[in-house]
Amino acid sequence: MTQPIGRRALLGGAGVVALGAAGGWWWVARESSDPAAVTGAALVEPQVHTSTGGLLDVRLVASEEVRALAGSDVRCLGYGASVPGPTLRVAPGDTLRVLLVNDLDEPTNLHVHGLQVSPTGASDDVFVSVAPGQQHQYVYEIGEDHPTGTFWYHAHHHGSVADQVWRGLFGALLVLDPAASARTERVLVVSDVTLAGGAVAGVTRHDRMAGREGALVLVDGQSAPEVVGAPGTVERWRVVNACTSRYLRPLLSTVGAAAVAGAGVVARDGRDLASGLGVGEVVVPPGGRADLLVPVGQEDLVLTTAPVDRGAGTGGTAGGGMGGMMGGMMGGGASDEQPSTLLTLRATGPVAPPSSTSSIDASTTAPPRDLRDVEPDRRRTLMLTSGMGMGQGMGGGMLFGIDGRTFEPGRTDQTVTLGTVEEWTLVNDTTMDHPFHLHVWPMQVLDGGETPLLLDTVDVPAGERVVVRVAFDDFPGRTVYHCHVLDHEDLGMMGTLEALRP
Repeated sequence: MTQPIGRRALLGGAGVVALGAAGGWWWVARESSDPAAVTGAALVEPQVHTSTGGLLDVRLVASEEVRALAGSDVRCLGYGASVPGPTLRVAPGDTLRVLLVNDLDEPTNLHVHGLQVSPTGASDDVFVSVAPGQQHQYVYEIGEDHPTGTFWYHAHHHGSVADQVWRGLFGALLVLDPAASARTERVLVVSDVTLAGGAVAGVTRHDRMAGREGALVLVDGQSAPEVVGAPGTVERWRVVNACTSRYLRPLLSTVGAAAVAGAGVVARDGRDLASGLGVGEVVVPPGGRADLLVPVGQEDLVLTTAPVDRGAGTGGTAGGGMGGMMGGMMGGGASDEQPSTLLTLRATGPVAPPSSTSSIDASTTAPPRDLRDVEPDRRRTLMLTSGMGMGQGMGGGMLFGIDGRTFEPGRTDQTVTLGTVEEWTLVNDTTMDHPFHLHVWPMQVLDGGETPLLLDTVDVPAGERVVVRVAFDDFPGRTVYHCHVLDHEDLGMMGTLEALRP
């Protein structure tokens, strides 16, 4: 495969600015004065808000201000003082109340990604628009049988989702048993960004068509931070892919590149796996999550993400100007030529006693119903499509859609009946991979292995198809399904679904 041409190779390290003009685009080189990212600092996880007495009541203020990002003071968006926003921790049966205050100069809203909660009323209604200077009270009733695991929240106002997440409007959300083990767990929210002029960089038309990827890959807003671990212990790392377009392929090794015995993926998209996967065997699409089992030995460990080819036309990095455009036109799919370091663990101290070395605790969540032996009540096919000439806000650029239609909030594209099981064939008729996300209801991938694999974000590779089954057990109302390359969602690759009572 032809590798994309990097910015430095093409422009000698100079930055570029894209200026729209009638009939084309102009590219202007400039020297960047932004400091290099600070690496190797001690990891600082986001503040945690935990429910008490069955209730978590928080206030999230979406604002644009200067915050610490990659070791520098950067003007960006965020909820509160940091990027990511605070981690929200609740338990099955709890009520989560979020007062969203919009201090931006543009509309916004909130989506709790992966939660199985109502999509209507004050709950996870993505059709809500919170105007500048206004606020909105969200109330999420989390069922007693809700799976425990790793979820997240982010802005979801159609047309600006990619920009608002790219600039910092996201955070982790955990549903955990209050009596869960007190072993070391780390919340690692992975994002990527490009910085320019002391702020988050804007993007080009090509970046939006391809799906933007940043020059920096960050963990909890930091570049390649470090943590300290005790030899002989076992940690659980909750990895959230909050990137707008970047796929992650986590690799865990010693600093000397040796494999880590016993390491594995123990959960996907907030649901424990019956049998683990080896780290490096899983690709986490944008919006997806993977919980890693990390046995700490006496050697330092490094977590990296390997480059992932996500299809023709996706080369280059956001803000990469002519380098990004040329990389895409030449067919490069993976924007990184080398793995990116996410996190380093320094093994420090004496070996812990044997009582600290047991494996990760068993899940308290009941195993999911296996839908492979269930005859679907209905089968349908959804086609992920793209083409030139009718893009929204693109000046005649790329159109992204589902079944050849771009998103219309007032149109209902699919109607389902509660209490039924449906089989959906997701067909990707484009040259790019598209991670398909369905709100509210998890999807069981039919070829997911010997045990049920439930995901809320399913990758559909370019030119291929994936078959899933969905149990529409509860929650009447309207919601959406869409590509989680967020630029593609904004440009039309989203549809609406209404669940009706029988």
